Amino acid sequence: MSGNMNLTLKVWRQKNDKTRGKFITYQANNISPDMSFLEMLDVVNEELVRKGEDPIHFDHDCREGICGMCSLHINGRPHGPKQGTTTCQLHMRSFHDGQTIVIEPWRAAAFPVIKDLAVDRSAFDRIQQAGGYINVNTGGVPDANSIPIPKVIADEAFESATCISCGACVAACKNASAMLFVSAKISQYALLPQGQTERYSRAQAMVAQMDAEGFGSCTNTGACEAECPVGIKLTNIARMNREYLTAKLFKEEEPH
Repeated sequence: MSGNMNLTLKVWRQKNDKTRGKFITYQANNISPDMSFLEMLDVVNEELVRKGEDPIHFDHDCREGICGMCSLHINGRPHGPKQGTTTCQLHMRSFHDGQTIVIEPWRAAAFPVIKDLAVDRSAFDRIQQAGGYINVNTGGVPDANSIPIPKVIADEAFESATCISCGACVAACKNASAMLFVSAKISQYALLPQGQTERYSRAQAMVAQMDAEGFGSCTNTGACEAECPVGIKLTNIARMNREYLTAKLFKEEEPH
């Protein structure tokens, strides 16, 4: 694509989670196809500030597809039309001149709106705090190869650990389920020897916290895997269910 674009944006504006929101239409003119989606929003915000209007609030940090902060629902899809791509790595060449783009926040009761397109995802932090850790003895750091781990297992654990906690899985799910996220965090420990000490308590505690936060149940449609920008697989959910069932059968934790 050559030449700049003129776009129509329908952006969700909402003061906070206690007020009603609505779509506001903006024009984004002279947009380079080489801009990222967030750079395009920066241009729109600069124009709003020049007019003395409130800029559009949205989450971002590294803008390199690593941190998981960018969280926009673009034309009905988490992170936009390109599979395996975060919002910050989505470029405007994926759209065409004259197109209308609808931009919304993640839609989930467990992700209340902070303002406009920014949502509170601290529920994910609390789930990880409930069991996403290991206990180790203090002292010198052991050699990396002191505990032999088959490469297949190590690779699978690493793939689970690549989850960036963006919440696209929740936004894609009709039930706003967080099971793909939680299962990835459980799997990265369950597969390794270092994670065995808390194995039974971890699955129970993290699932209990997930339920307490108000996330829904898995729909089994696979929308979460399809929209995950880093390709976390559904097999993690199967592993989490096995870990949870095993824990309940052999070492059920007392509720706190």
